[in-house]
Amino acid sequence: MRSFDYVIVGAGTAGCVLAARLSADPEVTVLLLEAGTAFPDGDSGWHYRTVPQADADRATLSYPLGKALGGSSRADGLMAGLGDPDSYDAWAEAGATDWTYAALLPFLGAGAASPVGPPVEPLWAATVEAGHHPQADRDALPAGEMLAAIAQRPNLTVLPDAQAVRVVVDRGDCRGVAYHVDGHTGLTCADREVVLATGAIGSPRLLLLSGIGPGADLRANGLPVVADLPGVGSNLQDHPRSQVAYAATGPVPADRAPHMLARTDPDGPQDLHLTFGDRPLHPRHEPGEEDGYSVVFALTRPASRGTVRLRGPDPYAPPLIDPALLADDADVDRMVTGLRMARDLGGAPALSSVRDTEEFPGSGVDSAAVLAQYVRDTVTPCSHPAGTCRMGIDGAAVVDPELRVHAVDGLRVADASVVPSIVTGNTHTATLAVAERAARLISG
Repeated sequence: MRSFDYVIVGAGTAGCVLAARLSADPEVTVLLLEAGTAFPDGDSGWHYRTVPQADADRATLSYPLGKALGGSSRADGLMAGLGDPDSYDAWAEAGATDWTYAALLPFLGAGAASPVGPPVEPLWAATVEAGHHPQADRDALPAGEMLAAIAQRPNLTVLPDAQAVRVVVDRGDCRGVAYHVDGHTGLTCADREVVLATGAIGSPRLLLLSGIGPGADLRANGLPVVADLPGVGSNLQDHPRSQVAYAATGPVPADRAPHMLARTDPDGPQDLHLTFGDRPLHPRHEPGEEDGYSVVFALTRPASRGTVRLRGPDPYAPPLIDPALLADDADVDRMVTGLRMARDLGGAPALSSVRDTEEFPGSGVDSAAVLAQYVRDTVTPCSHPAGTCRMGIDGAAVVDPELRVHAVDGLRVADASVVPSIVTGNTHTATLAVAERAARLISG
């Protein structure tokens, strides 16, 4: 049984950053475990689905996440928006001491900004006509590229196709990780720390499988209670989205289509993201075959909160994912406002030469009640999970402000699960910042 100074579980965005930074010290040994393959194909991924969504027509929705070296960054759009500063400051206000926008700014490298334009007509003209200011594009670095650049370091071992099944805890100390690879169970020891970086679904799931979480739930699943932490798997957040779809008289060019931020309340903060798509999207975000376009709108400050739970003690059983989309009625009201704003975009005069008909929800649908039902019938998550191992100092927090798991020594979590509230931008950039700061905290 080999030991390493650090064992990192998960080679997605956060795990690749941690591996790169910690292994930069040649005196330190690092093991990076990844359940997915080193050479992903189109089928590589955690093909999860949600539980039936009580407030979204009882729909069971697709919840895809990356399962390969590079994680979800291989498939994500990597729209590297920072998000509003106050959505980071909210972390400190929730008990994550010193996790403010100012403190994170050195780690929020969001890629190089591209100029806005040249405009792709007529989508850009429609954006301006509707009173919006297109956001500058930014190019984010896929995590796999960062890992490839340092993969030959002699003090870094990368082990793909190795699924962690539990962290090993002995009398309150985390000693290592048990994992399955090639049909066998392996065990590796961590002389310094184990760091979980499997995301807001994977990290709480592994903690629960290890007996760390709500005691009653663990016992109900036939698992021993190693540490009774009620917050593990709670506080799940995601950006809910829907769309307005149009048929067109021919193909609509959408290369570098504009995207923009907006406010559902003129006196409130920015809480809506709008973007064009080059196909008409049918309900539940299914692309149609006909010519057309869509305006997708997503709520960036959702009030709804969900959970991640186990189906049982089997480490290969998919978790019970409940993002609780639209559970808070305020989210429905703001999504209806977002739909109307998306309609203003899609129906702008600049698109009159290509626009045929509004397919979904249909131009004759305008009452607030019917539009609210349309939102419930079409909402999907953006697969931006966050918040399920929340950092803080209260009884519901899972990790402290240095990302150390409460009640277990030698174990940290460093990914999107630790944020108290989801950021208003794409979560890839925020996750990079969490991992960069985590590496600094760990290495000193």
